[in-house]
Amino acid sequence: MTRAPAREPERGAALALLMAVSEERRMLSEAVEGGALKALDAAGRARAQRLAATTLRHRDRADAVLARHLRKDPPMRVRMILRLATVEMLEAGAPAHGVVNAAVTLTQAAPRQAHLSGLVNAVLRKVASLPQAEWAAIAPQRLPDPLRARLVAAWGAEAVAAMEAAHMAGAPLDLTLRDGGGDWAARLGAETLPTGSLRLRGAGAVSALPGYGEGAWWVQDAAAALPARVLAPRPGERVLDLCAAPGGKTLQLAAAGAEVTALDISAPRMALVAQNLARTGLAAECVVADALEWRGGEGFDAVLVDAPCTATGTIRRHPELPLLRGPEALAQLAPLQARMIDHARTLLRPGGRLVYCSCSLLPEEGEDQLARALEVHPELRADPAAYAVAGGAPEWRGGGGLRLRPDFWPARGGLDGFFIAAMRLSGG
Repeated sequence: MTRAPAREPERGAALALLMAVSEERRMLSEAVEGGALKALDAAGRARAQRLAATTLRHRDRADAVLARHLRKDPPMRVRMILRLATVEMLEAGAPAHGVVNAAVTLTQAAPRQAHLSGLVNAVLRKVASLPQAEWAAIAPQRLPDPLRARLVAAWGAEAVAAMEAAHMAGAPLDLTLRDGGGDWAARLGAETLPTGSLRLRGAGAVSALPGYGEGAWWVQDAAAALPARVLAPRPGERVLDLCAAPGGKTLQLAAAGAEVTALDISAPRMALVAQNLARTGLAAECVVADALEWRGGEGFDAVLVDAPCTATGTIRRHPELPLLRGPEALAQLAPLQARMIDHARTLLRPGGRLVYCSCSLLPEEGEDQLARALEVHPELRADPAAYAVAGGAPEWRGGGGLRLRPDFWPARGGLDGFFIAAMRLSGG
């Protein structure tokens, strides 16, 4: 991969991330540890990731503008440079002179494409003259047709259009407090959401924020923080967190005083859980194992199943997802989710609590899983009283559980899409 000149390290790193998504089919979160970012400080890494993610959110909009000035498609790397510069100028409002010069420099850094630097310069100078109102009028990026059709069937065309607008807007930074109190909202300049999470906008590098080093909080979308709250762990209870990585829910359970077993099949991802526990000063037993095969415990007071899913509810946070993963993954994931619920039920004591959740917008991974679990396991019953702790709006109730969508709370900055189902085992 071509190295960017030293004077453009952040834009060069953003370009490297975009190429990793396009050519290597990697998630941004998997590509950020690559060589292009290693030389950057925390602020530089944050800016590079922000540039790449913003470009992905506005990829089709940028292409619509660029098509007016291109006779034929340039090589992918040059196309990415043009997209990156277009979005930085028109969406982020960066001064055109610096952006255009940087794009030309990046183009010249690849010897076989250096001859296209004149094209890049000419096209971007035309793009820079586009009136802001004309850019703003371009519709939000549409979801891929197969996924969009499924979501329209589930939620309606109007709701899906609102989701696409939410995806384009991106996601603010949400934090969960370790101790649940104090003056952290004031110290961080954050909004306290009705669900209890703190929300920041334009936060920059997370590790530079007050409280990070002392483990006073951790990053966790407000929707992702709700399953553990619905589970309502109590001090001294034995609680199992299946598919625990990267550990936000494990931290919540441990902070509540529960005796937590955190299990995940991935050793590297479980290492992240251990790191987060160490940073926050919390304790849990960390187990690397297949959730469907593990027989290391039984009689748990509560089990949280955060099942592997298509993650369609997190597109506003991971704009590369529609490019890398389609709804065809349901064929493997939906049966796996059902098996995980079945196995989790065997690990509960009589009267124990089970919460199933998935960060998906597809009913097959949410509402349908709850309906199936209650039909197959008559000893499980729905526990609607558990949702009272969510602190959300009435429209969140749906399909027998909590249904969250990116288009909810638009004035506050939205939420990830989630489905959360609370059940209780008879007896006890």
